[in-house]
Amino acid sequence: MAMKATMIVDKDFTIGEVDKRLYGSFIEHLGRAVYGGIYEPGHPSADEQGFRTDVLELVKGIDVPIVRYPGGNFVSGYNWEDGVGPVELRPKRLELAWRTVEPNLIGLNEFVDWCRKANSEPMMAVNLGTRGPEEARQLVEYSNHPSGSQWSDLRVSHGYKQPHGIKTWCLGNEMDGPWQIGAKTAAEYGRIAAESAKVMRWVDPSIELVACGSSSLNMPSFPEWERTVLELCYDQVDYLSLHQYYGNRDKDTANFLAQSMGMDSFIHSVIATADYVQAKKRSKKKIHLSFDEWNVWYHSNDADARIEPWSVAPPQLEDVYNHEDALLVGSMLISLLKCADRVKMACLAQLVNVIAPIMTANGGGAWKQTIYFPYMHASLFGRGTALVPLVSSPKYDAKDYTDVPYLDAVAVHNAEAGEVTVFAVNRHLSEALPLEIDLRSFGACRVLEHLVLESDDLKAANTQDAPDRVAPHARGGAEADGGAVQARLGRASWNVIRLKVV
Repeated sequence: MAMKATMIVDKDFTIGEVDKRLYGSFIEHLGRAVYGGIYEPGHPSADEQGFRTDVLELVKGIDVPIVRYPGGNFVSGYNWEDGVGPVELRPKRLELAWRTVEPNLIGLNEFVDWCRKANSEPMMAVNLGTRGPEEARQLVEYSNHPSGSQWSDLRVSHGYKQPHGIKTWCLGNEMDGPWQIGAKTAAEYGRIAAESAKVMRWVDPSIELVACGSSSLNMPSFPEWERTVLELCYDQVDYLSLHQYYGNRDKDTANFLAQSMGMDSFIHSVIATADYVQAKKRSKKKIHLSFDEWNVWYHSNDADARIEPWSVAPPQLEDVYNHEDALLVGSMLISLLKCADRVKMACLAQLVNVIAPIMTANGGGAWKQTIYFPYMHASLFGRGTALVPLVSSPKYDAKDYTDVPYLDAVAVHNAEAGEVTVFAVNRHLSEALPLEIDLRSFGACRVLEHLVLESDDLKAANTQDAPDRVAPHARGGAEADGGAVQARLGRASWNVIRLKVV
């Protein structure tokens, strides 16, 4: 029997509006994300503040709406005061989370400056590991209060008269993890999160707050952690975080590409837990999700184990991504879009050098990794309303998952632009997949373009010497006839079919 898949997309079968912050990212004081990544004074492309403009252009090419900062594990031992004021007076610190030396050449104010240059907004994390509510509310006052108080006037004295107006704040990071500085039980964390949220919002009632969920779906305390934490801080927070990374350590690509199904299950379990607490509290408020760490991460594990401690900005977590990694990243983006009614923010972790879509050489060039392309396509073309994908596809069984559809797909309707975009991954490793898309509810459509990311070699990667080895092309060949679209999805391919509603 020939391979074939079908997809019905109806404009009235909506999932929800896609919050632009679904396409956020993450910069942590880790490895070369900051030093040698976004910031390198003396680089030929450096601007007057030392920020690499070649990196800025690649970031702007993705249209990243929000960037989480400064961590990550780093934040749980971080004193934010170390990173403000005259640079020559800032201390160098032993950074325990990643066993490096932090020079504090970049801090809050410089990062906000960088975000403005990148056309992005900061998502600030507060330290609830070694610190607590008092330091958190002081940081909000420093950042967001106009003037006339100790901490806001300190910001003014540092040359920033106007408040930063940071809207989104994370209440710590992965506080369930034993690797975390100041790790806590769910009850301990729920209480400190509630009290921190309370005083932070007293300083600035307009802010939004994200509570820490489980560090991954594999944590033994999941989802009991979510239940306990939310029962203690439900009324004080707006979002609950999720973190998840995947790898192909067993060199089983069919199983690797199915792992986004685990991501689907993770999201639905967190939604169910949050809604249970809502029902228990008889609350009218719905908790949304912030999937503020997600990516493929495994290539650099062996190299990271050999790094000498107490150096400045060593090459940590520098995964070199290949074509199959880009396919899974595409499916993970599809998973986020399929839950756009509840997942309102997400951060690909991270943005530059550290498990990142953008790589740099110190003193040299910057280039796009394979995962840059699905991330860019989703951010540029996945704005609007996510639609329920009614998919019929042949399936396969993998080691950890059964009934895995070869077709992984979703559609987004941008009513303002009069466009529908279908994002699709063909998971089949050896065969192309014919696809019929039924768009009859939209009337007639025409194909604007059919972008494809494919490679003869699943392990092919982009490097400084070969930066375009894996890159998308526009020769997909999808055709429209009225409200019907026919396409051929190449084996192991990421596809973006952009349609104009006539």
